[in-house]
Amino acid sequence: MTGFPMLLDLTGRRVVVVGGGRVATRRVRALLDAGADLLVVAPDISPELAQLGVAAVQRGFEPADLDGAWLAFACTDSAEVNAAVAEAAALRHVFCVRADRAGDGTARTPAVLRRDGLTVAVTGGDDPLRAVALRDAISVALDVGELPARPARAAVAGGSVALVGGGPGDPELITVRGRRLVASADVVVVDRLAPRALLDDLPDSVEVIDCGKAAHRHNMTQDEINDVLVERALDGKRVVRLKGGDPFVFGRGGEEAEACRAAGIPFVVVPGVTSAIAVPAYAGIPVTHRDLTSAFAVITGHADPDESENPGSGQTSLDYSALARIGTLVILMGVAHLGNIAAALIAAGRDPSTPAACIERGTTTRQRTIRGTLATIAD
Repeated sequence: MTGFPMLLDLTGRRVVVVGGGRVATRRVRALLDAGADLLVVAPDISPELAQLGVAAVQRGFEPADLDGAWLAFACTDSAEVNAAVAEAAALRHVFCVRADRAGDGTARTPAVLRRDGLTVAVTGGDDPLRAVALRDAISVALDVGELPARPARAAVAGGSVALVGGGPGDPELITVRGRRLVASADVVVVDRLAPRALLDDLPDSVEVIDCGKAAHRHNMTQDEINDVLVERALDGKRVVRLKGGDPFVFGRGGEEAEACRAAGIPFVVVPGVTSAIAVPAYAGIPVTHRDLTSAFAVITGHADPDESENPGSGQTSLDYSALARIGTLVILMGVAHLGNIAAALIAAGRDPSTPAACIERGTTTRQRTIRGTLATIAD
């Protein structure tokens, strides 16, 4: 079919659906979303269709049912009835969609995709399966940020912040929503361990701000990061704070959320695949395993157990006697103090022969795993 593609505003306009089964129900749902004034005509109305609460006449189709209609759908399992609907519609200059034989109707229903104010309608030359396949492919590409579709500015008037967990390192392990937000950002504030490969495909107009936070090197303090998020959002920008792992697992995402709330900035939190579970999994180490361990704990290794707690440092003391009794212990950022942490666990009663591993650059092509025991792992 050759035709002229367009979108129809059906708000408050009469649309007649002839048929009361599965196909008619699907059409009615979509038409309700479009705000149409619906009339269903069919001898039998399915319970599912009846529950939608639309006006319905339970009898056979009559040509006068189309009087005053803007659009008609012939959705019965009878080719004869569908042809009669199409004929009556043509006499009244009403476009008609035939569910059984699209080529004999005067209009087509495309496969439709809607994302962030964007509508994509696909037709497949009267082959609905082809149209659906292409629609689904476009949907995936939009979801993972492979198409340059940016949400309408009106959707985020005044600016916004998204606190996005980028996952443990492999850029394919970010969530679909996280990747879509990165692709639509005006500003990306990125950590050292975030999946930076995602930045390569961003337009030149996107501002990328490198926090560069590492154990002994900070390009920006946390207060400076908070200020940047707020300032750019107040300028009306879509700001993405892209972190490694999950923003709320030793990621200080809570502080950034507090800063946004205090400034009246709308924000969303997009959880990420945390390295605490994903990285051991990539190394073949489950954090729980039947008959071995039914619990695990995640702690930060920033604090040296041999040093007294520094008041005001933000570090909290850890109860090593309690940690020594937990099945699996996951320590994030613990290499610098690994020897003292292992010694503290052994002193608290943990068996020195407990299997241990250190994993760096987890889930990436440069991942390295070093195995030993609690007594030997630091060396």
